[in-house]
Amino acid sequence: MKTYPTILSFFFLAMLAGSPVFAQLPRLKVSDNQRFLVTEEGKPFFWLADTAWELFHRCDRDEVGYYLDKRAEQGFNVVQAVALAEIDGLNTPNAYGERPLVENDPARPNPAYFEHIDYVLDKAAEKGIYIALLPTWGDKVFKNNWGEGPEIFNPENAKEFGKWMGDRYKNRTNIIWVIGGDRNPRENSDDVTIWRQLAAGIGEGIGGLEKGLMTFHPQPAKPGGSSNWFHQDEWLDFNMHQTGHCPNQPTYKIISHDYNLKPTKPTLDGEPLYEDHPNCFNAKELGHSVPDDIRRIMYWNVFAGAFGQTYGCHAVWQMYTNERKPINMPLRPWKVALDLPMASQVIHLKNLMLSRPFLTRVPAQEMVRTVQEDDQHYVIATKDSAGTYAMVYFPTGKAVDLDLSHLSGSRIKLSWYDPRTGNLYTDGTTAEKSGSITVTPPTSGGKGHDWVLVLDSE
Repeated sequence: MKTYPTILSFFFLAMLAGSPVFAQLPRLKVSDNQRFLVTEEGKPFFWLADTAWELFHRCDRDEVGYYLDKRAEQGFNVVQAVALAEIDGLNTPNAYGERPLVENDPARPNPAYFEHIDYVLDKAAEKGIYIALLPTWGDKVFKNNWGEGPEIFNPENAKEFGKWMGDRYKNRTNIIWVIGGDRNPRENSDDVTIWRQLAAGIGEGIGGLEKGLMTFHPQPAKPGGSSNWFHQDEWLDFNMHQTGHCPNQPTYKIISHDYNLKPTKPTLDGEPLYEDHPNCFNAKELGHSVPDDIRRIMYWNVFAGAFGQTYGCHAVWQMYTNERKPINMPLRPWKVALDLPMASQVIHLKNLMLSRPFLTRVPAQEMVRTVQEDDQHYVIATKDSAGTYAMVYFPTGKAVDLDLSHLSGSRIKLSWYDPRTGNLYTDGTTAEKSGSITVTPPTSGGKGHDWVLVLDSE
């Protein structure tokens, strides 16, 4: 059983030690049923993250404030960012002319560089935002066919660097540690050992694995995500996927795979199709992503059992400006891209999930009786284990037969939730619990006609 000191105790101990007092948030932990994250007080935590991989590396303090203000206003509570960043993060200095390592040696971190990360962590906490902190991007372990590198890590110095970072940030309560950095371990290599040693070092630095949360950020993989290599590892508190940047994939299958593994661990998609991203990295033939595809992927994932969802924007992750070399054809500068449609629509998913009992929610695909193909029309259901409510996501407005016998109560109230606006439409329609009913959403006609049916037992 993990125990956590209170926020007040952190302030008290810091004052006694003469240490600086940080802005603090409630610590997060895995829920008792091992399916979700909760605060130390047991309050449900729906992970709603943004990918800002280059935040530490490319943004100055004014830009950090601008970014965090906007994302907090939009309802995000997690930001994913990298210390040893992807875009030549070792040799190109940050906004203040500092590089993270002396002579690119993991045993010689440059404190001046990490002081800027300290600042970002403080500002994030003030805004109610947790940082999913990657110590390094994966190209510092191996470049393969992309990434600047250089490759600097081995099992020994990975542990040493992890311990240094863990010790530096052991008193910060708004950190979730993310190992990996967009790389799948290679067979017949030291990769798995390096990542495990990095995790072990962090565990030592923070004073024990029970004092932090940790996961692994892979490339797209099957059948699972981080679980393919590390599911049995004690340090892996929850599984993370990267479902990739193609729009037409049954991402719910990947979530379901990890959801059903033993031991039970929470799971989520930590890198889905980004907004404004070239579809399948092929803008010329396939164009850029649209909100309808991103929305579908997110609802699929959460209804399949994910405890939250990460959002991403192609211009924002790289903090693109017109003065910087573009990566994979971003369409606009990052400050403009902060206001793209999905950045304001993802809050509706979070609000919907938290509007009903959250910690008892389970996948409920048995409620959908219509035989379905694994395509963009796939209708997916979730409910709570007591049957007090269910939610059914219709990506394209097609009609399906639903089995209501899995709900409690003699009658069921039907309402429609618009995932584009967050509006709930209730006209008093009810149905008998027994048997099945055919349900047709308010509109139909393909992408953009997605709806959530909310079923409440009466």
